[in-house]
Amino acid sequence: MLEKEKKDRILVVDDELAILRILQKILTKEGFTVFSATGVSEALKILETSEVELVITDYKMPRFSGLDLIRHVRENCRNTEVLMITGYPSIEGAIRAVKTGADEYLSKPFTAQELMVAVRNALDKLKARMTSKRKEKPSSETYNMVGRSEGMMKVFKSISRASAASATVLITGESGTGKELVARAIHYSSSRGSSSFIPVNCGGIPEALLDSELFGTGKGDYSQEKSGSMSLFQVADGGTLFLDGIGSLPQKMQTKLLRLLEDKEIFISSTGTLRKLNVRIIAATNKDLKTMVQNGTFREDLFYRLNVISILLPPLRERIDDIPPLADHFAEKFGRDLGKGAITFTEYAIQIMRQYFWPGNVRELENLVQQISIMTEQPTVDVTDLPQYMRYNLSNGDRGFKTLAEMEKEYIQSVIAQVGGNKSRAAELLGIDRKTLREKLKKFGEDDE
Repeated sequence: MLEKEKKDRILVVDDELAILRILQKILTKEGFTVFSATGVSEALKILETSEVELVITDYKMPRFSGLDLIRHVRENCRNTEVLMITGYPSIEGAIRAVKTGADEYLSKPFTAQELMVAVRNALDKLKARMTSKRKEKPSSETYNMVGRSEGMMKVFKSISRASAASATVLITGESGTGKELVARAIHYSSSRGSSSFIPVNCGGIPEALLDSELFGTGKGDYSQEKSGSMSLFQVADGGTLFLDGIGSLPQKMQTKLLRLLEDKEIFISSTGTLRKLNVRIIAATNKDLKTMVQNGTFREDLFYRLNVISILLPPLRERIDDIPPLADHFAEKFGRDLGKGAITFTEYAIQIMRQYFWPGNVRELENLVQQISIMTEQPTVDVTDLPQYMRYNLSNGDRGFKTLAEMEKEYIQSVIAQVGGNKSRAAELLGIDRKTLREKLKKFGEDDE
């Protein structure tokens, strides 16, 4: 359960009374103060008389849509976050919601646990923004990041320095190390913290759609809408655009991005004019961009434009001192989500975890703690509760050690198994796009049916 003294206030908006009552019941049980409205007009009246930290709104509603409500919140309620829910999931819908100003996006049907994760993510963003306004001294707690190792202390110092500057930032590190968390920490600790933070997965959106959305040169299905006619660069004006997976950006768009970084202006196709932009670019990649430059697959001039401030996130195997506090952090998180106490790990279980290679890094540790929190009935986790592959690698001497490729294969297979073979869901949990997962399975000699 959430601490009741927090009493965050949430406004739920949905024209379906059954959904409205379910959401109200779940959120009230978790200790929130909940307001409800069956339409945008009713929601606006509530917002005029009551302050709320979070608005949860349906997408499709009669007369006025959830997008209309989001626009109002963004223009009039600076200290309120927005979570959009919809029964019509699509890439276009997600982009449209983000463009309009939604902080989180959740597709129906969803579980109570998935709802609470999205709610907490949105409220965490609000708290991070409010913290940045108070100009508190940087710390791991300020950034909503956990770490006490020497490697993470260096990362926190780099975040502090990057927050005080306006130059482009390139964050590198293996998948699952927390690159987006670093990008958000830089944004919300900077003078741009009260403006938009727009994340874009360069490898997870089809090329034609990505080109249209980033630079506004295409004609999407929703180009008629006021918000939809804007490129993501325009939406992020005054704030930060986070380009995750920058190594997957096609060369045509690399050229466009370079020109935009140099000229700091974008062509508005609807008016045929150029517009000056004030956008900070933070890019991230798990690829070796220097090697890509040498191979001719990534522009050298763009690399140097992006790599003004460089932050390298160490893999979890190089920051094993962070495993105990990370495990405790995730245990508390999922204990709250599940409405029960946090699990604890025995000293020997922690020892086994410290010796494991962690090919999936912090994301793998988070998934492990979540799985154990759901499946175990005992409050204490011992070695026997850990996955067999983790124990096997440590009990067979040198013969138990495996290559990174072998461990990656096992990790991907375990994630796919956990989600019942749903490859799209597995790709989402792994932090990669569906195409990349397909290529990896092909490399492993497995069919992707």
